[in-house]
Amino acid sequence: MFTRTLLAILLSLVASTAAAQTLRYFSWNPELAEIEAPLIAAFEEEHGVTVEVEALPPDQYWPRMRALAAAGRLPDVFYMSSGFIAEWQSEGLLADLTPFVADLDLSDYYSGVLSVAEFPQGGNVYAFPVNWVGTVLYYNADAFDAAGVAYPNDDWTWDDFLTAADALTIDENGDGTIDQWGYWAYGRYAHIEPWIFNNGGDLLNEARTRLDVNDGAREALTFLTDLVHEHGVAPTPASLEGIRQQDVFPQGIAAMWVDGTWNIANNRTIVDGAFAWDIAQVPNGPSSTGDVGYTWPDMMAMSPNGDQQDLAFDFIRHMTGEERSTDLYLGGTVPFLRTTAQSDAWLELDQQPANKDVILDIGSLPGKTSFTPNWGEWRGYAAAEEGGMNGELDAAFNGSKTIDEAIERFTEYGNGVLERVYPNP
Repeated sequence: MFTRTLLAILLSLVASTAAAQTLRYFSWNPELAEIEAPLIAAFEEEHGVTVEVEALPPDQYWPRMRALAAAGRLPDVFYMSSGFIAEWQSEGLLADLTPFVADLDLSDYYSGVLSVAEFPQGGNVYAFPVNWVGTVLYYNADAFDAAGVAYPNDDWTWDDFLTAADALTIDENGDGTIDQWGYWAYGRYAHIEPWIFNNGGDLLNEARTRLDVNDGAREALTFLTDLVHEHGVAPTPASLEGIRQQDVFPQGIAAMWVDGTWNIANNRTIVDGAFAWDIAQVPNGPSSTGDVGYTWPDMMAMSPNGDQQDLAFDFIRHMTGEERSTDLYLGGTVPFLRTTAQSDAWLELDQQPANKDVILDIGSLPGKTSFTPNWGEWRGYAAAEEGGMNGELDAAFNGSKTIDEAIERFTEYGNGVLERVYPNP
């Protein structure tokens, strides 16, 4: 009996040790996980553990993660999106990483980006960024040179931008058809929200439970609409039907364009030496309250019920540290760690844009986004009559609604969406 009892105890200890030496890690990109494999292997060797990796494409990843969350079986470490972190944090599905982050020197990182993972902003941290993207003003340097216009700089105002856009709107043969527009306006969030935030604007109330378009945001949206209808320096979205919005600038249709840094890779492919192009900061508006970094990161999060959280956070640190290859950061995707982002390998000094380091300045600024639970629905990338922000703003750009009518409609629609999440704001 004694022997059997002792054997049972020993087997229990072995099983417990084995369990503690296995870390479960979920990724939303099988190709990324494959590139990460040597990094994971190095962690396993250093710590004497086994990392079980499961990698699924995004359309399978999120349903799988939801099922695991419902079953109380979330992995130790998993990828988290800026778009979903508010929802997951509000449901108690993310471990509080504040005690771990408190031991770090945040000057080693683009700490402004971390605000997306804080609830409330400036509060506790619920995920750790791996990399991030921002929004920039893309400009056709050859078009600027031909028009004799100075390139954009950090001191540009909206008036400077408008003056340049006017000079860059060209009807080459005088036939009444614009051959090159100064700017390209579109209702999608990455085109719109940088102008709003850089003018002291906001789309949400302070609690982020309702749409509440403030004066700075309204002023920015009016300015963008006026570029089309009052100043005639931007086309209507309808007039470019059939052309993908991310192709308007690289095809030379417009000399300036605001969008996410991820489009650097797209621009390189389509422009392919046809003209010189570069990037700059989105100009601050007249109501600006100071520089804001409109950034959103991909992050790693931890299960709130994990029994080896120290090991899990060590894994996150390892996976986001100096050992992570710059091959994992493509185009305009920026490493969270400063030393990697400031390396020649990431700056790609032999490629356009020449001023890629402009992106790094954005990550040092206080971060701001408008992500909420169900943000995709109220932003509404569908038709205008469905009420989402994207469609309503396109209706204003197309001239079928005034900007005030569009704001009223997408606010009403968006708050109907948010009421389902926050019935008592």
